[in-house]
Order: sequence, then structure tokens, then C-alpha cells
Amino acid sequence: MAELRVFPLSCVVQKYAWGKIGLDSEVAKLLASSDPLAQIDPDKPYAELWMGTHPRGDAVILDNRIPQKTLGQWISDNPGCLGSKVKETFQGQLPFLFKVLSVNTSLSIQAHPNKELAGKLHAQFPEHYPDANHKPEMAIALTPFQGMCGFRPVEEIVAFLQTVPEFRALIGNVAAEQLERSVCNDPRGVSAALRVCFTRMMKSEKKVFVDQLNMLVKRISQEVAAGKDTSGSSGKLLLQLHSQFPGDIGCFAIYFLNLVMLQPGESMFLGANEPHAYLYGDCIECMACSDNTVRAGLTPKFIDVLTLCEMLNYTPAPSSSKVFAPTQSRLDPCVCLYDPPVPDFTVMKIEIPSSIKLYLISAIDSASILLVIQGTAVGTSTAAISEMTLRRGSVLFISANESVSLHLSSLDGMLLFRACCLL
Repeated sequence: MAELRVFPLSCVVQKYAWGKIGLDSEVAKLLASSDPLAQIDPDKPYAELWMGTHPRGDAVILDNRIPQKTLGQWISDNPGCLGSKVKETFQGQLPFLFKVLSVNTSLSIQAHPNKELAGKLHAQFPEHYPDANHKPEMAIALTPFQGMCGFRPVEEIVAFLQTVPEFRALIGNVAAEQLERSVCNDPRGVSAALRVCFTRMMKSEKKVFVDQLNMLVKRISQEVAAGKDTSGSSGKLLLQLHSQFPGDIGCFAIYFLNLVMLQPGESMFLGANEPHAYLYGDCIECMACSDNTVRAGLTPKFIDVLTLCEMLNYTPAPSSSKVFAPTQSRLDPCVCLYDPPVPDFTVMKIEIPSSIKLYLISAIDSASILLVIQGTAVGTSTAAISEMTLRRGSVLFISANESVSLHLSSLDGMLLFRACCLL
């Protein structure tokens, strides 16, 4: 029997409380359409679909001719499937975790350490930092997607300090004036002043910030009731986050961080030490295989304020600079590449028009995971023996240097995403 090197996967769904509920969730819709036997609970959250080998969500192989039950076990027995460069660079491990997220309520404001800091944190506090790897990640919107990312331009933060007295009271006049004066300074002076202001906020006493937050929420609520425009205080976002996390310091972080709105197909890349939070919407996400997260607010979990304030990248930049643009493949007009400035992962968006009935998923020198977002096809490969039916929600593992032919049967073409590692 020829070696099976291309096969379908059944992937783990995480039902975190912040996920969209029932069939409102893209994760639930993908699950329901890929598996006719799946029972979607209309009252339960469906937050994340994990496609990869992470120990808390190792994908199950849907081919009973393969003796290994999970993708992690199979790769460990067949490391050559990764491709020679990937196998060598990442010590025989799949270097990325591919996900779909359906966000209903905000995830925590967080940042991820670089490799050097991750190693130190893991050695010192393994209960909070479970591995020694960095965790760059990229989100690609499937539906209109709202997030916060990176520090706003200083002029915007200064404007909030001048129009939101509760925010200024929390930071204190001395730090606020230092930031106001820094606008004319060199970038290092700006970053230093920004660090002082953000650290003042994060280290403020709970009673102080809760009192100021309650005053702010009361004032904004009264202004909304009176029909006033509250956009100068980001009133709508403040009330949205306060309703989800009452009394949380993260509600004030909206005055420091950019609000980023992504349309389907747009993406943002989150490098090391970049503060960010996902607020609402559905996205594809790809990341290095790590669980290291330093939290800053909008969470009941452990907040490591000292590490966070030390590690953050305090370089202000406009929200438009956070939108990460894909590039059109020179080899295939159907492919767009989301290729971030890290070696661990690349994502391809494959959009096949209805006029094409036969399409080749080309061989690359990396293992890859393919997800169908829309359309139907029958897939064939010399490394798969039998035909594979692909529909919305289907997930396929493709070993390095293997190709798959798609025989399209849908009238409106196909949309697929493929995660890989292009070294």
C-alpha cells in the first residue's frame, strides 16, 4: 500500500466563555457543515477551532488505515513530512497552530514575550508561562472584526487626557504633563513618557481606579441618555467593555491602544511585546506553538503587571499601520500570501473562481493544514489513495512536497486558507 501522506482531520473545538453562542459562531457553523453528526448546542459558546498538534488540542486523523490516532503522534513517527528545512529548524515539530476564532465578548488585553523573555519567564514561573517559546500571531478577518492593537499616536492619547478627566485623574497630572510635553521630543522621550503613564495606570490602587471608572461610566451613560456625542471619550467602546468586565482596569486601556477594524480578508500581525485584545468578530488565526501570555486587563486571570509594564513596545503608531497587507502570489492568481516577519508560519488565502473546475493545491517544502471556508470539491492525491470529499469546515493535512487536485462541484467557487512554514 502506498504511504498515506495527505489525510482529513477532525479538530478540537474550545468552548471558552467569550465565544459566540450556538450557530452565531463561525466555529460552530464550520463544525456543523463538516460533520453531519455534530450536535450544536444553541446555548453554548463555540470559541476556537484548533488545527494542529498542540497537546491541549491535538487533531484526530480521520483515516482508519493510519495506525496513529492523532496528528501529533503521526508527525512524531514521520518527521520527514514536515519538509527538510522545517524539520531541522523546529526540531521535528509542527511550528504553528492554526485556528478559527469566534469572539463575542472581549479577550484579555495581553502581550506575548519574545524568545529571550519567554525562556526567562518559563524558568522562573512555569505555572504561569508553560513553555519557552515566543508567540507571534496573525489574525485574518472572516467577518467584520474589531480589536485593539499597539499604542495610539501620542496626540490621540493626549487628547483623551484633556477630554476625559477621570482618565487624567488616574494617570496623575505630573505624568500627563510629561506626555503632553513629549509630543515635541525625540521618539525615545515619547516612549519613556508613555511607559510612565501606562505604568501609573496599571499600578494604580484598585479602589482609586474603580471609583474613577464608575464616575466615568456614570457620566458617559448620562451623556448617551441625553443624546450627546460621546465619541471624544470612546463612549460606546467603554460601555461595551464595562458591561463585560465591570470594574476592570482594562476599560481605561482603550485610551492608550488603537482600535482596529478589519474587513473580511484584512489582517493584523501581533509581534512580540505588542499589547492587543480581540473585541468582536470571526477570524482565522495562525501563531507559533506556545501558550505564553502576559495579561493586562479585561480578564479574571492572573495579571503580571511588573512583567507587562517592563516588556511592552511603547512605540506609538496609527491604527492604519497595524493592518497587515497580503501579497498576490506571482505563481498563482488564486493565491494571496500573508507572510509575517517571523519564520514560524505563513498563511495562504486561496480563492478559486466558479469558472475553474479543476484546481491544483501545489506542493511546497513544508507540511501544511488546509481549511475549507466555502465551496465543495472532491480532492485526489497520489499520497491519499482514495478520494476525499471537501466541504465547508473540512480540514486536510498535506505533507511536504505533496499536491492535491480539487475537482470543484460548487457553483460559486471556493475559499480556502492554508497554513504552512515557508523558510
